[in-house]
Amino acid sequence: MSLDLDKRQRAMLREMGVRLWQPPPADAATGPGAIDSVATGVRPTRAEAQFDTETGRPPAAPVPAARPPQAAAAPVARAPAAPAPGLQPRPDGIELMAWPALQAAVAGCRACALCTSRKNTVFGIGPAAGDVLPTVDWLVVGEAPGEHEDIAAEPFVGQAGKLLDNMLLAMRLQRGSDEAARPGVAKNVFITNVLKCRPPANRNPEPAEVAQCEPYLKRQVELLQPKMILALGKFAAQSLLQDSVPEVHKIPLGKLRGQVHSYLGVPVVVSYHPAYLLRSLGDKAKAWDDLCLAMSVAPTLTHSV
Repeated sequence: MSLDLDKRQRAMLREMGVRLWQPPPADAATGPGAIDSVATGVRPTRAEAQFDTETGRPPAAPVPAARPPQAAAAPVARAPAAPAPGLQPRPDGIELMAWPALQAAVAGCRACALCTSRKNTVFGIGPAAGDVLPTVDWLVVGEAPGEHEDIAAEPFVGQAGKLLDNMLLAMRLQRGSDEAARPGVAKNVFITNVLKCRPPANRNPEPAEVAQCEPYLKRQVELLQPKMILALGKFAAQSLLQDSVPEVHKIPLGKLRGQVHSYLGVPVVVSYHPAYLLRSLGDKAKAWDDLCLAMSVAPTLTHSV
């Protein structure tokens, strides 16, 4: 179609919304100068803006050339995070502490952030002996204090504690308390946890927290010298068996049951945590099987006083 349009044709196209392109002057796009600019890589001089002959408006402004990407700013080096305020290293020489010194070390421990939210540390409970090392045959190890334990400063209270007491009574055992021992029932059992402080909101213990408390538990076992250990719950089993069972953290609790393990030369039987049994009533029979296994390994312990 020829661009040599008369005035009427231009008006019709304008009503249809068709804008007409106006060629630049011939000397701006052709001629020896244009060829030279292309050959030498020099950008040709842009012609002055022209008004559209049909609309009377200037043409749209040219899109500016994109700026070259700027180099990313170098990352600012951050100083290492400061430890939580008030934390202190564990006391030295835990492996040599006597029973009263170990109790004091746990009570004042500020080695991890759990100390900032606890109400009390939970060292454990056994036969009443004051500051003197109690004599026990059985050691029950749970996972961590909960809300009730944090308030009472005693392990296994509340509904889980009541269930544990019933389990112990079925074994002819009774936790240490001011109450007199029942006829035919021994108090030679000490109850404690892997962690000595309550994790916030009763969450699971973290590996770093278990590592901080592990020397306390180890020293408790060394001093108490129990003849049998009951490990109740996954974290108790993992903490006690990490050096004797390869990749114990990958083994389900159910596969650790039904056999006798060892910790510092003491037989260990693994079973479910009482809090779990309150939610899974069908596994109570399995827990009783575990207790029977422990009693069969040490048949004379349940009645010793």
